[in-house]
Amino acid sequence: MRSGSFDKIDTKTLKFEPDIVAGATPRSRTEADEALMEIAVSPRGTASRSIPLRPRLVARLAHVRRSVSVSIEEERRHGHGFLFVPVAIGLGSAIWFLNPMALSPWISGLIVLVLVLATLTVRHGRPRIVLTFACLVFVGTALAGIETWRRSTIILDSPVTTDVEGVVERSEAAGPGRLRYVVALRQTTNPIVKRPPRRVSLLARAQHEPFENGAVISGRARLSPPSGPALPGLHDFAFSSYFDGIGAVGYFYRAPQQANESEPDVGWSELALRKLFELRRQIGNRIRETLPGDAGAFAAAIVTDERRAISDDTVEALRISGLAHIVAISGLNMALAAGIFFVGLRSVLALIPGFAQAWPIKKMAAGGALAMVTAYYLISGFGVSAQRAYIMMAVMLVAVLLDRPSISLRNVALSALIILVWSPSEILGASFQMSFAATVALVAGYSAWSRRSHDKDDEPFPVSRLLVTWIASGWRFVFGIIATSLIGSLATTMFSVEHFHRIATYGLAANLAAMPIISFLVMPAGLVAMLLMPFGLDGPFIRIMAQSLEWVIAIAKHVAGWGGDVVVGQQHPWFLPLGVCGFLLLTLLRTWIRYSGLPFLAAAIILFQVGVPQPAASLFIAEDGSLVAHRNGERVAVNRKRPSEFIFRQWTHARQLASPSMPTMLDVHPLVKQTAAPTERLPQSILADARKRMREADSDTFLCQPKAWCALMSPEGVLIVVVDDGRYAGVACDVAGLVIAPRARFNDCRSGAPMLGGATLRKTGSIEIDFSASIKAEDWQVMTAMADTVQPWSIHRRYDWRRDIYDPNLPSWLTARKNKIRDDDRPTSANQPDRGSHSRSSTDAADEFGVSDSDE
Repeated sequence: MRSGSFDKIDTKTLKFEPDIVAGATPRSRTEADEALMEIAVSPRGTASRSIPLRPRLVARLAHVRRSVSVSIEEERRHGHGFLFVPVAIGLGSAIWFLNPMALSPWISGLIVLVLVLATLTVRHGRPRIVLTFACLVFVGTALAGIETWRRSTIILDSPVTTDVEGVVERSEAAGPGRLRYVVALRQTTNPIVKRPPRRVSLLARAQHEPFENGAVISGRARLSPPSGPALPGLHDFAFSSYFDGIGAVGYFYRAPQQANESEPDVGWSELALRKLFELRRQIGNRIRETLPGDAGAFAAAIVTDERRAISDDTVEALRISGLAHIVAISGLNMALAAGIFFVGLRSVLALIPGFAQAWPIKKMAAGGALAMVTAYYLISGFGVSAQRAYIMMAVMLVAVLLDRPSISLRNVALSALIILVWSPSEILGASFQMSFAATVALVAGYSAWSRRSHDKDDEPFPVSRLLVTWIASGWRFVFGIIATSLIGSLATTMFSVEHFHRIATYGLAANLAAMPIISFLVMPAGLVAMLLMPFGLDGPFIRIMAQSLEWVIAIAKHVAGWGGDVVVGQQHPWFLPLGVCGFLLLTLLRTWIRYSGLPFLAAAIILFQVGVPQPAASLFIAEDGSLVAHRNGERVAVNRKRPSEFIFRQWTHARQLASPSMPTMLDVHPLVKQTAAPTERLPQSILADARKRMREADSDTFLCQPKAWCALMSPEGVLIVVVDDGRYAGVACDVAGLVIAPRARFNDCRSGAPMLGGATLRKTGSIEIDFSASIKAEDWQVMTAMADTVQPWSIHRRYDWRRDIYDPNLPSWLTARKNKIRDDDRPTSANQPDRGSHSRSSTDAADEFGVSDSDE
């Protein structure tokens, strides 16, 4: 009986590979073979009772391993290995950028060469796959290093007020009556900046006639380095500015003036770029002049990507309601524009029967759509989201021209690969991550639905076919909007949680209400308006577009009023990596092994539920020392009546802070008004009065003397004094347990009290302190945003270009806890030099970190 059954079994199924279990003996392999055959030929349920446990487990493992191998081979046949090429390159780029120390791209290139040679010598499938993936990872690190070297942006080392002169490269509206200019600096005077950035972004608030691109302008301006993270672990804006080529940000004190000097000669590429930006500005101005207000600014943003003219209230409503993605020129806008043009042109050509039969009108429509989206991209200002959307649409339209499937994961992977090769730094951007996550999820969902529909036979309906067609069409439209919004929202939720620390819970409802308006009114009217604008016939269509956007804004404000904006706080460091890993496995694969991504997603959800435990009492300090907040349980005290919304909003979302308690303001001492000059010494009576009042501070709110100092006593007994007027720094050092004095003329207190001066804050960036129920500074847990980061976009914090030195040293109390941990694991040495007692020259440091000052 058994032999007869065995003859019907496929012998390939019974083949047992020698390497199934590492270190298995020949006897154990024989037992596994017998167990596998016994399982195969025995009636269901009887094998488990007759075979010992160990051979049975080995046989099951062999079966699982063979099933995985078969699935991997099937994925390879479907070409899904290519989908992981941008994944590997993006992983390598992220590793390079997130590493606190700068790595050499030459080392990555050498490792790539070694891995390529190793891959060519290995012929087995699985080791070859691992080596290929590792090789692509190091290709990503090499590309990241090359892009960093290629940018070589000079970032201003410290804030300065100076007279600037430069060439306007581009400009955009930044609100009512305000313009933001990107200026290529030519010179600085009064004082001369020793190491000026090549390009700065300056805001002009005063009313003036806008300057055209290429004009030489001058004016008195305040320049500052791009800001770092608002808190340790948050987004570093200096990173973005470095790769945008912006070395400083600031504002003009008065309206800039046209310089008398002639415009410099530029190449044809630069001239063409200026003409495009000038055309973009003119289009945006025409739309806003036709329809002023938020609707006109919204319409201009959709066409030209100039978003700064939209009011803050509207932007906040769009963000809370989950409709902020409409403002940016992203994949949605580009896909709608290309789709409308493609369908429209193809429909028009199809009305000519002879022409439609003689010519490939589908390819002609695709070519026209490609030309249209190219023009759309050229007037969009070359934003990151527009660039990414254009590449994706161009790849899909070219696929139509080549008779290839236009909607496929291969096209999405090719688009991502092009972007990562040219600009690897985009891998860390929320825009890149969210747009590709939504696109991958939608394409994967579309592919799964197509396979399901293909396998399922349509059933006949017992009613009129025309009625069925109308009902089915309406249902498909509604279901398509629901499915698209739901899939896109779910795919981008973890990135919204990671980057913005919030969830728009009513985003699905807002998108269901707004997307039909965008799809059938806004984008068609905008497309026709742009086509008719050269003939001056765009006015009616711009009005249709703006009126439709008024409805979208009303929907956004209505949904925002439901209060669906949930703040979730900063997440565990492994939350996003685990979530991304699970998401990619689930969407990029099609066999059963795609479900291996579910444990990763489950782990990410568990980390989201657990969260990051926050200390009961913490001190938050902005990188310039101007804003300080203390949290005591649920109470939050700040030292400003009107704290910076930009910074405090990030603190609130990341640390889930409650509404702040405003400081208690004291009356100004009569003698202070008589000694208003900041260089004039203060009388001893004023200093004695300040010393007395500082000691009266409590733990509920900051006690502040306007424009002088603020004090608060923490529950641990640490008196925190924030000094705005540097002349009070000495008094603060006498009485405080922690002094924050960014404008003081010294960086250390003679009394030994811990002090954060301007030079120290410049090196550390923003700071978060947990006092750990102690008044001793060496017991505090101090977390800094930039102290441990030595990258080209942060190295300027350690330079002092005025004295031409590189000084990475920090006060001993800031590093005491770290040094204590290191000393516990390090053997003592009497001859070890003290690295905190000297500084290096800026030339030596520049050579070490790949930064050169030879351009000055």
